[in-house]
Amino acid sequence: MTLISAIEADITTLDVDGIVNAANIHLQHGGGVALAISRAGGPIIQEASDQWVRQHGPLAPGTAAVTPAGQMMARIVIHVAGPVFSGDQDNERPLREAVEAALKAAAANSCRTVALPAISAGIYGYPLWEATQVIASAAVAWCEESPGGFDEVLLVGFDTKATEAFEAALS
Repeated sequence: MTLISAIEADITTLDVDGIVNAANIHLQHGGGVALAISRAGGPIIQEASDQWVRQHGPLAPGTAAVTPAGQMMARIVIHVAGPVFSGDQDNERPLREAVEAALKAAAANSCRTVALPAISAGIYGYPLWEATQVIASAAVAWCEESPGGFDEVLLVGFDTKATEAFEAALS
């Protein structure tokens, strides 16, 4: 059975097999959690991301790109692009697909522990409380459908507000 919990932490410092990056489709890590991951992991993160885009093209919705984690304790970084929030579109489905793609990629890369941030809740404008509800429910559903897939999934809040939103989503 997978333990799913919310923690407040700097995702780049966690001792987990895989960390999920809330990326853009071009894997250019210029802001938010993506920039923090790129800085913490070193130049290998952007170099591997650029190589991935050259080989595969822009990151499509519902897909994940996997790169080394560089200087971080994690083994890999799993890059997914969540939706840019808009009131006139279905935001939940693409966010759920991003979470599912991240967890599928983590499992395919033999991760036993994985950490997810509040995808799309930063510069992409997804309301924090809504985004964390979708992320938490997608993670719980994926783990229930894939028993034994992970030992632990951490929903990582970068501050108290985000952590409390994840905690509320899990309760």
